[in-house]
Amino acid sequence: MENPRSTAETALPSVSVIMPVRQEAKHIATTVAAVLSQDYPPDRFEVVVADGMSTDGTREALETLRTTHRNLIVVDNPGRIAPTGLNAAIRASHGEVIVRIDGHTRTAPDYVRACVSALERRGADISGGKMTALGQGMFGEAVAAATSSPFGVGNARFHYSDREEWVDTVYLGAWPRRVFDRIGMFDEELVRDQDDELNYRLRASGGRILLSPSIKSWYTVRGTPAKLWRQYFQYGFWKVRVLQKHPRQMQPRQFVPGVFVVGLVGLGVTAFVSPIARAGLAALALAYGAGDLFATASAARGRWRLAPAMALAFPILHLAYGSGFLAGLVRFGGRWLDGSARGAERLAAPQAGKEI
Repeated sequence: MENPRSTAETALPSVSVIMPVRQEAKHIATTVAAVLSQDYPPDRFEVVVADGMSTDGTREALETLRTTHRNLIVVDNPGRIAPTGLNAAIRASHGEVIVRIDGHTRTAPDYVRACVSALERRGADISGGKMTALGQGMFGEAVAAATSSPFGVGNARFHYSDREEWVDTVYLGAWPRRVFDRIGMFDEELVRDQDDELNYRLRASGGRILLSPSIKSWYTVRGTPAKLWRQYFQYGFWKVRVLQKHPRQMQPRQFVPGVFVVGLVGLGVTAFVSPIARAGLAALALAYGAGDLFATASAARGRWRLAPAMALAFPILHLAYGSGFLAGLVRFGGRWLDGSARGAERLAAPQAGKEI
């Protein structure tokens, strides 16, 4: 008699987990080993790692893992950025479902299974889960709390939601391969925000994005003020190109950090000669300070030792993103009507590979 469980397992779609990495020697063996230990049938999934030409021993660690894991594939990512790595991994993959996992993320043992289940159960084009932020050290813990607060990062549902719902975007993501056949691949111009751009294209084509609390992962945030500033400056900078490519997706909230920075700088400069500007600057600073303190008290939730670092993390998030957005407006100022802005949509779709 045929084993019912065996039949059910072989009926599962084949899966390719894609991972863009670079200079991750310290953590790569642990991260990839955890992915390879997913409870999905080993003969039904592969892990494709796109290495951004690492020089710190990352590649050597991956090659060592390959000797004991036949379903681990390592490919070069000469572009050295996330979208080129994602595309390289997709092109080298064979699965019917593509699941993204990043080097700074730890996933639950049933992460792949939960992604596949959500896609099939609801007929979604992308499934993903809530991003639970983790931090190392006092500042890292403060950043984790700040990036889990609406005051810190806005109203994207994947930061907070504990219920299954249709959303605009999710953290990481899992896709049926046919999605890339239909809308193309990741935009290789975008150092950051390439997932936002892909989601805009997907929704414009009628696709649906599902957030499911059954899909669990934990993201390690940047642990120093300088690294956090650089990350969010890049988010703001590249958001300008995303909006240029998809102007219908613009929302007023996307301009708030930039307007805030303009207000601070403009009032700060004119405050030397204008009493009205000095009053305006004081009012803006007091209003923001009150919001910062309120958000810190709310997000700390009794962890008062983190309060000073958290009160610093919030303005870093906002000022870095706003400054990056303004820099992007200057850098890409002449490209609002650029017809090549939609070049990502012409990227070659991946060819379906053989089954795993």
